Amino acid sequence: MTRILHIDASPLGANSISRTLTASVIGHLKAENPAALILRRDLIATPVSHLSGELLQVLRPTPGSVAPDNASVRAEAAQTEELLSEFLAADVVVIGAPMFNFSIPSQLKAWIDRVVQAGRTFRYTEKGPIGLAGAKKVIIVSSRGGMYAGLPYEAAMDHQEAYLRTVLNFIGVTDVHCVRAEGVAISPEKQREAIASAEREIASLTLAFPKAA
Repeated sequence: MTRILHIDASPLGANSISRTLTASVIGHLKAENPAALILRRDLIATPVSHLSGELLQVLRPTPGSVAPDNASVRAEAAQTEELLSEFLAADVVVIGAPMFNFSIPSQLKAWIDRVVQAGRTFRYTEKGPIGLAGAKKVIIVSSRGGMYAGLPYEAAMDHQEAYLRTVLNFIGVTDVHCVRAEGVAISPEKQREAIASAEREIASLTLAFPKAA
């Protein structure tokens, strides 16, 4: 059975373009994979807290140190394990990632900090880090108020799509596709064009996705 993890990170609710487009991706995937199991993780409705010093001591212990043990830390560690398990079990991950100030929402960064874990999704070796989470497809749904792709300043200002690709590649996920709605704040007409273009791309992409067993 195909397992699909659907992640939304925009705080704009019904006004969010990234949420509209991730819902479209999920709809197409479900149509092609009727038996697929879909798990939704709304990082605004159910936020993931940012890493605390205590939790870091549990997740990344240092030799000779004593990790804190209290109810709060145990709850955070249990949530980390839940998020990791969801991600590792997924065959397809759909991530809604609006651009906020050239980067991603902090809520999405908090989720990433929980799933990028040494020994679980990557490991260090003498020859460099090796990703452990590879056998999955990730679809990034990117929404941007301005225009960046292919322009001279893209490399300097894109810390959204570039960062997500980098961190996914780092943990071994190389089958990454980005569906982009760009320039959505320029004008209502430009927004409609960007959404329509993204919808067309979504419709064509679904044909190549894995079928449920």
